[in-house]
Amino acid sequence: MPDITRETLIDALEQIATLLELKGENPFKIRAYRSGAEVVRTFPGDLLLLARNQQLDGIKGLGEALRDKLHTLAATGSLPFLEELKAEFPSSLFDLFDIAGLGPKKVAALYRELGVASIPDLQRACDDGSLAQLPGFGPKSAANLHEAIQARAAFADTFRLDQVAPAAREILDYLRQHPDTSRAEVAGSFRRGKETVHDLDFLVTTPHPQAITEAFIAPPWVQSVIASGPTKTSVRLHSGVQCDLRTVSNAEFPFALAYFTGSKEHNIQLRARALKLGWTLNEYRFSPTSPTSPPPPQDLFEEAEIHRALGLDFIEPALREGSGEIEAAEAHTLPRLVELDNLRGTFHNHTTASDGHASLREMAEAAQELGLQYLGIADHSHSSFQANGLDETRLRHQIAEIRALNAEFAPHFQLLAGSEVDILKDGSLDFPDDLLAELDYVVASVHSSFSLPEAEMTARILRAVQNPYVTILGHLTGRLLLKRPSYPLDIPTILDACAANGTIIELNANPHRLDLDWRWWRLAKEKGVRCAINPDAHTVHGLQDLWYGMQIARKGWLTRSDVVNCLPLSKIAAALAHKRAPSAHP
Repeated sequence: MPDITRETLIDALEQIATLLELKGENPFKIRAYRSGAEVVRTFPGDLLLLARNQQLDGIKGLGEALRDKLHTLAATGSLPFLEELKAEFPSSLFDLFDIAGLGPKKVAALYRELGVASIPDLQRACDDGSLAQLPGFGPKSAANLHEAIQARAAFADTFRLDQVAPAAREILDYLRQHPDTSRAEVAGSFRRGKETVHDLDFLVTTPHPQAITEAFIAPPWVQSVIASGPTKTSVRLHSGVQCDLRTVSNAEFPFALAYFTGSKEHNIQLRARALKLGWTLNEYRFSPTSPTSPPPPQDLFEEAEIHRALGLDFIEPALREGSGEIEAAEAHTLPRLVELDNLRGTFHNHTTASDGHASLREMAEAAQELGLQYLGIADHSHSSFQANGLDETRLRHQIAEIRALNAEFAPHFQLLAGSEVDILKDGSLDFPDDLLAELDYVVASVHSSFSLPEAEMTARILRAVQNPYVTILGHLTGRLLLKRPSYPLDIPTILDACAANGTIIELNANPHRLDLDWRWWRLAKEKGVRCAINPDAHTVHGLQDLWYGMQIARKGWLTRSDVVNCLPLSKIAAALAHKRAPSAHP
């Protein structure tokens, strides 16, 4: 029987939901499977054991049909219902979901009407004009899909943080548990918190390199061995990610960790600094450049000691990009970077009222379990019809529901009543000001008309920034990592406007977005623009995406004073309301 894990159960339910959507099944049935996957993901006990023992009765959110399927899968290692659904479609059809702009309904239409069952089929449909003639698509959609196909090919060996983080943690834990391991770390761009990575780099100190190498290539997550040598081994995981292992001595470890963590530019600058002191620096050691050079320090066991020997303060891995961190470390002006534990709440989250998969209460309870003091609810506005956006009546009902729950949660936790309001094509907002005034805050986002010229898109967002009720700009550039580039936008001008109007900019922590990009945050900080790290959570599990946002915030040189949701509950209401017109205050 194959190894069954909780992730196996989650994947099965999510696959069933997608397959049912391809078949055009009842939306409530589809949502039941997606909600069930979330229940399995967040259940606090050993749900896999309960499933194996046929003991899932009474778990909220798991109806009889879902329970039976989980029992079967956990006990037998297979699920005939899922296999029968899969058999109805070519396996290559599922590659289409990697193309930006294609969801189950559009994939189903392409398959049904044009016989498109793979990415090459989709390319042919774009090229021969048949896709442009299909109802619901058109020439513009065909052009966009053609671009998306090219983007996918360009990023074939690149992975988002969320695609590699579980493997990085699991493999690191596995290596650390080996009896021949003295020290082990993940290095590379993953350790620097880059939004995308090409591979994973592992370093291990050990007296027995061969034993570690043999252990590294043995686990079931290894698909193939690319190369194996005395000190370096490379494997490819079933996910396609390449993982490189280097075994070093204890004396070499801090040098190897520094070298394999830093970007090319950072390492060049460090080596240049060492040369000025009469030393060479590589992944193994300091060495004198000549017999007359001063002797380099010996017996260094931590990266901080290498930095100190070079006359520098310790440089956090997140900053090692060759973009001013060396100068700041020399001048003792490096920031104390924000940490995940500094967050006291977050603002951009969705519920079942729009396109989320958890209720208000479920989201609130999950936030409290994470130790948050407040949670903002920002369901979509009515122009986002594809996301079941709320109209004015439904939003006012939700505000009342939030106020009622807060009476129960007080004084240690509060829900905040917000809305993710669409910025329309002309820059106006999806709700009138009198309704926005009833909210605790407003997240304003672009969800349509992405192809406007830069000047028009910039003017559109500037108009929203000037609205006194817009508290936060959501996912400013609209990018989807490895799928959709940012739309054209004059970001410095937007930053100036946000600084002048007191508008906060979101760092959307969803690992598909991580928007605004870390390369802009130093400029935003210099201009006095505050950041809100938001998970854009559509499930209770999605709240944990705050971790990904924190990696980007740290890369952007942000401190806790730069991030508004580091404020405690007692101060957050005033911070969110300060921009509003005097007439909006009671």
